[in-house]
Amino acid sequence: MSWTRRLLVVLAALVVALLSAPAAQAHEERPVTLPDGTGSVPVHRTGEPDLLVCKSDRADFEHRISAFPEALRSRNLTLFDRCQKSGYRHLQQAVDAVTEPGKNIAILPGLYEEDPSLPAPTGDCTRLKAPNSQLGYQILSYAQQAKCPHNQNLVAILGKKDLQIEGTGAERTDVVIDAKYRKLNAIRADGSDGVYFKNFTAQRTTFNSLYILAQDGFVIDDVLTRWNDEYGFLTFAGDHGLYKNCESYGNGDSGIYPGSASNINDGYGYKVPRYSIEITGCRSHHNMVGYSGTAGDSVYVHDNEFDHNMGGASMDSAFPGHPGLPQNHARFERNLIHDNNADYYRYVADGTCAKPPVERGYENGVVCPQISLPPGSGIITAGGNWNIYENNWVYGQQRAAFFLSAVPAFIRGENALGKQTDTSHHNRYADNHLGVDKAGNPRPNRTDVWWDGQGDGNCWQSDTGASTPRSLPACGDERGAVTGSTDRLVGEPVKLAQLLVCADYNVQARRLPAGCDWYGARGIERIELQAALGIAVVLVLVGGVLWWRRLRSSRLATAATVLGLIGLGLDVAGSTMGLASSYLPAVALLLTGLWWTGIGLVLRRERPVLGWTTVVLGALTLLDALDKGVFMIPWIPLSPAWVRGLLGVVWVVWAVVASARHGERDAGAPDPDAIAGTGAGAGTGAGTDQASGHAPDQAPDRVSAAGTAPAPAPDGTSATQASPATDPSPDGDAS
Repeated sequence: MSWTRRLLVVLAALVVALLSAPAAQAHEERPVTLPDGTGSVPVHRTGEPDLLVCKSDRADFEHRISAFPEALRSRNLTLFDRCQKSGYRHLQQAVDAVTEPGKNIAILPGLYEEDPSLPAPTGDCTRLKAPNSQLGYQILSYAQQAKCPHNQNLVAILGKKDLQIEGTGAERTDVVIDAKYRKLNAIRADGSDGVYFKNFTAQRTTFNSLYILAQDGFVIDDVLTRWNDEYGFLTFAGDHGLYKNCESYGNGDSGIYPGSASNINDGYGYKVPRYSIEITGCRSHHNMVGYSGTAGDSVYVHDNEFDHNMGGASMDSAFPGHPGLPQNHARFERNLIHDNNADYYRYVADGTCAKPPVERGYENGVVCPQISLPPGSGIITAGGNWNIYENNWVYGQQRAAFFLSAVPAFIRGENALGKQTDTSHHNRYADNHLGVDKAGNPRPNRTDVWWDGQGDGNCWQSDTGASTPRSLPACGDERGAVTGSTDRLVGEPVKLAQLLVCADYNVQARRLPAGCDWYGARGIERIELQAALGIAVVLVLVGGVLWWRRLRSSRLATAATVLGLIGLGLDVAGSTMGLASSYLPAVALLLTGLWWTGIGLVLRRERPVLGWTTVVLGALTLLDALDKGVFMIPWIPLSPAWVRGLLGVVWVVWAVVASARHGERDAGAPDPDAIAGTGAGAGTGAGTDQASGHAPDQAPDRVSAAGTAPAPAPDGTSATQASPATDPSPDGDAS
C-alpha cells in the first residue's frame, strides 16, 4: 500500500470514529413540552396545616424533638397529638388524600421509608409496555406513572396543584424520606404546578432524591438531598422555579440539575426579559459536579457555593432528547466555586461502583461518576451560548477555573450541516475573582482558562492568569464589547483529539479511557504526550534522512535542522505539563517553523515545488506560534494548526518519497520538481549555471574532491556520460 493510500485510510478512520461516536445519555424521560410561561413562583403559606404526617412511636418522637427550642417543641407535641387522631403515617397517603389545590401537608420529625410504596410492582404494573433507557429503567408515559405510581417513585405527586409539603423540625435533617436504594426517585412531582417543598431531607435512590417534571411554578426551600446514583435535585422542563437555601452531596451526577429549563430567552442577546429558574443560597458539594444542566437555559445562579466536587458547575448541549438545545443564557454571579478536585473515578476503576448501590458506601463518601467530566474544573461549558459569568470567586482548581468547548450538533442528534457549529458563542467571563478567596488569600487555579478555540464573541477579563490558548479575546466594559474577537469553526486539533478520547467513558462497563488524564493517565500514558512524541519521532526521522541525503552540506540547512530538533524537544517537554498554559508550546512552534523555513529555502534550489511547499509549511508554523503565544489571529475560520497539520502530513510523505528516489534521478529519470521549476529537460537542475553546467550552490559531493569536473572516460566522454547509472558522489548523491 502506498504512503498516500495509507494516509487516506488513517484520515478516513479518524472521521468515521468521530462521526460514529455514540451519543451519550444522561437523564432520559418521556417526551415533554416546555411550559407556556403563564404560571408564577409560588409563595410560602403560613398557618396551620391541612394534613399531617407522623409516626406513632411517641417515645421516639419526643426524643427527636427534645433539643428543639421550647416554642417549636411545644408546637410539634400539639401537632403530634392531632396527627395521632386524624393524620397519616406515610407521606404518600396524605398526598393521595389531597383533592383540591392550595393544601398544606406538614411532616413531623421522623424517618419515612414509605413501607407501602417500597415493594416491587405486581400484577399489570409488571407488564407495562414502554421503552427502556440505556440505564435499564422504563421510560414511562404520564398515564403509566398514574397507573403504577410506585414502579419508580417512593412518593408520587401527580397532577396536584399548589401543594405545599413542609417538615416541622428545627433542621431539615429532622424529617428524612429514605428510598433505601429501592426506587428511582424518592419524591416525584409531575405536572403539579405551584408545588412548594420546605425543610426536609430526601435520600438514597437509584436516580434522584427530588424530581420535579413539566411544571410552571415550583419552590425548593431549605431541602437537603444526598446519596443518589444520579442527581440530588432534578428539575426538568420547568418555568417559574426557585431553589433557595438548599444543600446536596454524595451524588453520582450533580447535586443541582435544572435541565431543559424553559427556553424563554432564545433569540435574545445579553439583555433578557427574565429568567425561568433562580438558584440562590444553596451549597452543593462532594458530588461528581455541583451544578449541571443539559439545556440549562435562562437560569440565574447567584450567591451559591459549589465546592469539593470533581467539577464546580457545568452546562452543556451534549445529550439528545432535551428540549431547548443548544444550551443558552445561564447567568452566574457572586458564587463561590472552589477546590473542585475530588477523584471519584477511582471507585469505578476498583469495582466499588459495580456493586449494588446499597453496598457501595455512599454514606461513607463514595461517589460513582455517571458521565465523562474533566476533574479539577470550576465552571465547565460544553457547548453553550450567551452565558454570563461575572463577579464569582473561582479558586483552588487543579485543572482550570473556566473550561469551554464546543459540541457539534450531531452529538445531540441533529445532523443538519448548518447547525454543527452552533455552540460556544458569546460566552462572557468578566470581573471574576480568580485565584483568591473572599478574604483575599491567594488560592491559585492551575490554569484560569482552558478553551478549545471554537466560537464567536467569547471573551475573558484582562487579568486572567495562565490560560490555553495563551492569549484570549478581552471583554469590554459593556456586555457584547470584545477586543480581539475570533470566529473559529472548529477547535484546536490536539484538544479535539483529547476530548474525543476522554469521552469514551462508561460507568456501567467500567470503561475508563486510556490516554486521558481525567481518569488518571500520567506521563507517556496521556494522549497529548503520545501525539507530541509520535509527531516528533516521525519528523526527526524524516527530517534527519532528508538532511543527510540532501542538505548536510548546507550550513543554513544544518542550523535550521538543529533548531527543529530543539523545537520538537520543547514540544514534547511542553506536552508533559498536562495543561499547555506556558509560552513553551509557542516557542517550540517558533523553532520548528524556522526549521521548515530554513530547509525549504535550501531545497527550493534543486526541488523548487517541495522547497516552496516546505517554506509555506514553515510560515504556517510561525503563524501558529503567533496564534498560540501572542494573540489569536482574527478573520480566519480555522486555527493555523489545522492547515499546518494537514500540509505537514503531505510534506512527510513527499519528503520520504523524495529521499527514496534519489538514485532514480541520477539514473537519468526526469525530476518533476526540476521540470516544474525550470522547464528544462531531464537532468538539469533548478537555476543551472550555463557556464559551468551545474547549479550555482552545487554541493561539494557533486564534483571531485579537487573541485574539478569528473575525469573523461577512455572513449573521450565524461564518466557520467559513459555510465549514466554511476553515482560519482561519495554518498551516492547525484542530485
